[in-house]
Amino acid sequence: MKTILLSTLCFLFLVQVNAQKVYSTKTGQISFNATGEAVKIVGVNNQVDSKFVETTGQIIFGVLVKAFKFENQLMEDHFNENYMESTQFPKADFKGFITNIKEVNFSKNGEYPIVVEGTLTIHGVGNKTITKGVLSVQNGIPTVKGEFKVAIKQYGIKGSYIG
Repeated sequence: MKTILLSTLCFLFLVQVNAQKVYSTKTGQISFNATGEAVKIVGVNNQVDSKFVETTGQIIFGVLVKAFKFENQLMEDHFNENYMESTQFPKADFKGFITNIKEVNFSKNGEYPIVVEGTLTIHGVGNKTITKGVLSVQNGIPTVKGEFKVAIKQYGIKGSYIG
């Protein structure tokens, strides 16, 4: 089964809402790697809208599919038209929680291993997923990094090169 590796990197900025610390950014990064034996396929999107609530561990990110950039325009066109059908399915998102948020000390600089559970929606199909990542704290500002292994057939993605 063909899988892609979806990596997220979200630099989060603090916004105070109802005495909760809510961090958000519109410039997070998601990259994916679908490189096979014959061709290197890597896409990067630097327009990721993400939010994180410190007290509950809730984490949400969304991305416009057409904002992924590739090594060449032909790859980008195939990705949007033949595989992701980005006109019909313009967005992908994740909604979930860091399950071990109590283990993160936001007042101390460092890197904290995290477990994230939630629903990843791609191509209009949502699937429950669990992954590990790292939440880094630097001067009170968190950065979240993680990877999802995505089995594309589970999201209804088809194309001429997918077996």
